Amino acid sequence: MIDTILFDLDGTVLPLDADLFINIYFHEMGNAFSDIISPEILYKYVWKSTEAMVQNTGCRTNEEVFMEQFASLVNEDIEIYKNRFDRFYDEGYMETKKSVICESLIKESIMLLKEKGYQLVLATNPLFPKKAIHRRIEWAGLDPSVFSYITSYEHCHYCKPHIKYYEEILSVINKKSHQCLMVGNDVQEDLIASSIGIQTFLILDYMINRTEEEINCTFQGTYKDFHRYVENLPQLNE
Repeated sequence: MIDTILFDLDGTVLPLDADLFINIYFHEMGNAFSDIISPEILYKYVWKSTEAMVQNTGCRTNEEVFMEQFASLVNEDIEIYKNRFDRFYDEGYMETKKSVICESLIKESIMLLKEKGYQLVLATNPLFPKKAIHRRIEWAGLDPSVFSYITSYEHCHYCKPHIKYYEEILSVINKKSHQCLMVGNDVQEDLIASSIGIQTFLILDYMINRTEEEINCTFQGTYKDFHRYVENLPQLNE
């Protein structure tokens, strides 16, 4: 029986304009680093380091992979950049909130699941530090403490759509695949969870499908459909 719900963040828990988010993100980051590196080179180095995280094979955390790759590119004292990244996520990064699209129904669904006694996991692609992910959870109108586990680059060793990303989550939360449901809007990154026996619910409102492949999921529907699905789930904490 399902007792644990895994949620994707961007486009699922937090609807947003992805293109606007990226534009603001790199604009503000460029401003934050402009005295030590040009925005154009910074953009290039951040993307290369992010690509390295996506290819991570589990020997190191995503943060370690990112910083090692970034350090090899700048060929300078990486601590200067680490401190600047940390400050950026407290300051300029906050401007990305302008990309958020208001949607209250998913929040209501999550809180109803919490009331019914389901364990909730925030299974976002761990390309960002914990503080950045927590900010986006808060922008969705939720307290991060609602989730028993939140993926981030500090402690994850894989990225979506690597199946070991999901296996690592199951190991951390001590659950079997048949106990879990993955809720997300990305056909390639979220529905891959089904390959290890996790049921999936595809959110259609902000669906991402990069190919023409057939969509294979357990359930699919809008935020309204998902809310009805949650209403019909059994109470676990009676």
